[in-house]
Amino acid sequence: MSEHLMNTYMRQSVTFTKGEGVWLWDAAGEKYLDALAGVAVNGLGHAHPKLVKAISEQAAKLIHVSNYYHIAEQEALADKLCEVSGMDKVFFCNSGCEANEASIKLARLYGHNKGISNPEIIVMDKSFHGRTMATLSATGNRKVQAGFEPLVSGFIRVPYDDIEAVKQVASRNSNVVAILVEPVQGEGGINIPKDASGYLETLRQICDAHGWLLMLDEVQTGIGRTGTWFAFQHTNIQPDVMSLAKGLGSGVPIGACVARGAAANVFTYGKHGSTFGGNPLACAAGLATLQAIEQEGLCKNAEKIGDLIRLGFEAEFKNTTAVTTVRNAGLMIGIELDRPCGELVKMALAAKLLINVTADNVVRLLPPLVMNESEAKELVQRLATVIKTFLNS
Repeated sequence: MSEHLMNTYMRQSVTFTKGEGVWLWDAAGEKYLDALAGVAVNGLGHAHPKLVKAISEQAAKLIHVSNYYHIAEQEALADKLCEVSGMDKVFFCNSGCEANEASIKLARLYGHNKGISNPEIIVMDKSFHGRTMATLSATGNRKVQAGFEPLVSGFIRVPYDDIEAVKQVASRNSNVVAILVEPVQGEGGINIPKDASGYLETLRQICDAHGWLLMLDEVQTGIGRTGTWFAFQHTNIQPDVMSLAKGLGSGVPIGACVARGAAANVFTYGKHGSTFGGNPLACAAGLATLQAIEQEGLCKNAEKIGDLIRLGFEAEFKNTTAVTTVRNAGLMIGIELDRPCGELVKMALAAKLLINVTADNVVRLLPPLVMNESEAKELVQRLATVIKTFLNS
């Protein structure tokens, strides 16, 4: 462990040296099942041959040039993203919080263009949008915000999955210009609206009625994770703005703010930018990722394997009241316990399994989209044993 790294992470006592598919090997040669995928990043698993080939070939040609010039790989990836999403234009950046920063800036500029001097955005309790100043201010988690005051103003917070609360804001506030919402809250504990399609569809109707932008944070839900390219595609609506990152580059840093209609033309020359955003290497990784997902049917696989995992855990814990619910949207899986369970992370690591605990009492699983049935059953067996040991200790 280096003494020169800032102490910003509570790292587990393991160093990984190689990976293949859903498996990782540590420095001692021990093999681990990866059910976290770099927190929803490694959708293609580790060392996917199509990704490795695309990155290697691109690195040998061109890694970075400035956005002062046309970048063929960037244009190809933008075309593909708009093809699979039905959106119109893309701004590339390097991470999810940058994608959400772009969305927030876009919404504010949209408001100013309409003559609203203090534009405000409706955001949700228990949300997570990033750790930059604007995105942590939009985030509905005081632990993320504490110590960084004064926060950025211009956000109105309402409970998640509460349409009436949004309507109340609409009835009394003329400065609102947008709603920013996760279709499924990841960091908040795999929170899925009771009527997932109805929730987004009603938010769409409210935005249309008031001239607001509907902005979806699909940083965690996007790129096939919930069983469709994007979570909104489980509904009949289109967002005005969508933020992407995590699985888009399969580990190569890349983010995107994708927009449609009037929102697609809000940013003009000089209004936003990024030095590294949309560089050839990242875009080659993004394009290879989308092509592999499409060619290998990984959206459907995410839906099938996610449901298989949920059903497996439901069967394992059907007589265990301490496990209050198991829920999933594709390969976003939450196992909620009736008590804090952070120590499960270390216990699972000892069982050669990578997981995460979020919201204090929810085991969060985000396996690679390439996981097969036998690997899913292995995950259920290993983790169910760990959880039962924890509950009986």
